[in-house]
Amino acid sequence: MMVQRRDTRVNERGSALVYILIAIALLAALTLSFMEPSGQQTQSQNTFKTISEIESQAEYIRTAIQECVILHEKGDNTIDNSPTGSDPGANKKFPIKPTSTHFTGATPPADTDDFVEYLRCPGNPGDDNNHKRIFTAETGKFLPPPPPLFEKWEYYNGDDGIFFWTHTTKSDSYLQTALAKLEEKFGKCEADTVVAGGSAVDLDTDGGVECPANSTCFRVWMTIKGSPAVFQEAGCPN
Repeated sequence: MMVQRRDTRVNERGSALVYILIAIALLAALTLSFMEPSGQQTQSQNTFKTISEIESQAEYIRTAIQECVILHEKGDNTIDNSPTGSDPGANKKFPIKPTSTHFTGATPPADTDDFVEYLRCPGNPGDDNNHKRIFTAETGKFLPPPPPLFEKWEYYNGDDGIFFWTHTTKSDSYLQTALAKLEEKFGKCEADTVVAGGSAVDLDTDGGVECPANSTCFRVWMTIKGSPAVFQEAGCPN
């Protein structure tokens, strides 16, 4: 009887040891399962945040410009959009580039950069180069800082149509994923991504604006004229 009890205790200890080893193995597997997706979760969160911020800012800019056009639909007929004028091919109803010589003598005078934050509304006042700025305390519209890792939004109104864009020099993999998904959200004729390698890439037919070397640019189109090369294969309308 004594031997049987001793054997029972030994078996119980052996069974307990097996359960302990199984528990340790399960805990290790569980820990590993939590650790591995951590990087993926961070990647997904960064991707979602980038998409959300760029999309919301792009829509805000587009809406502000469209509001200007609707409220002051006559634009500024004194803008010279002839091939040799101050704004070749520009649509006179939409804001022209902030650096335009059309603003010579205007208040305020022409800006030194074509940033979206400097956009002015033609037609306000009409046929006068003292265009009111769109993003000011007077209008109650303020352009937020550019999305993290991206530069300020820039603007174009010329022979190829009207677009605005931002760029990044960062190479984080989630940025490329975010921009690819953004293109899908905007549609093939509304937005595109331009990747510049060791040299800058022209964003317009005339080569007046560029995606800087070693940068990735995300561009949002408001109007397209002449079906720029980037969209010819996509079958976008002229």
